[in-house]
Amino acid sequence: MLPGILFYIVFKYVPMYGVLISFQNYSIGKGIWGSEWVGFKHFIDFFTRTPDAWQLIRNTLLLNVYELLFAFPAPILLALLLNELRVVLFRRFIQTVSYLPHFLSTVVIVGMVVNFLSPSSGIVNHVLVMLGIEPIMFMAEPGWFRTIYVASEIWQTLGWGTILYLAAIAGVDPTLYEAARMDGANRFQQIRHITFVGMLPVVIILLVLNLGKMMEIGYQKIILLYNPTLYDTADVINTFVYRRGLINADFSFAAAVGLFQAVIGFVLVVAANKLARKTAHGSLW
Repeated sequence: MLPGILFYIVFKYVPMYGVLISFQNYSIGKGIWGSEWVGFKHFIDFFTRTPDAWQLIRNTLLLNVYELLFAFPAPILLALLLNELRVVLFRRFIQTVSYLPHFLSTVVIVGMVVNFLSPSSGIVNHVLVMLGIEPIMFMAEPGWFRTIYVASEIWQTLGWGTILYLAAIAGVDPTLYEAARMDGANRFQQIRHITFVGMLPVVIILLVLNLGKMMEIGYQKIILLYNPTLYDTADVINTFVYRRGLINADFSFAAAVGLFQAVIGFVLVVAANKLARKTAHGSLW
């Protein structure tokens, strides 16, 4: 456990003192302890003087809700389907193919997505033209961004996400299936009442963790995918913090927005955990 513990101490806990700059007009020359304290000024400015503040929050929440609705159940369904396959070689082939995108970097994945959706040479627009439909400028129309992002997330994480669920299924007692068959249960009923129930503790834990990230989303892929024409639907809190903090060097303001995001995430994790404990009789802690 030592490497993991050291990682969190060095890279997660030790840097926490840096959130102090959220309450300062931070100056690199003066340092954290020498910079002027301004209290909650940056938090107030974000909500009152940032024109796109609520749009950023809305875009972040919508992308996370779509991921929760479409990307979260996808590995569960794939794990259930793989578990029902009786031809071992075919199952291994499907697993290998579905795992492969996980081992590609985000840059490569985005490059492939952009090439697939190119208006002139992309395979998607070639198919549309064959069907008599005009090519679509996917990467220039804000309305398509959320669909593209969520679809690419499913493609990249689907296979890898099944590993935990398949491990949970492997721990189900085989005698339960024998007893169910003796009672006349068909395969669908066995999946519903035995296989899925065996997966449920893992599903609850991952659901709680995902609910805790409702105000946070991976900004690397968004930065690589978006451009100023897509800001209406693609600009999220993390990308705003990146531009404001690193590109514009407004460290205190960016740290304040990031701290607000982290506090909301913490509240959501605690609330989701309590809700799971009361309704599903299982929780993260």
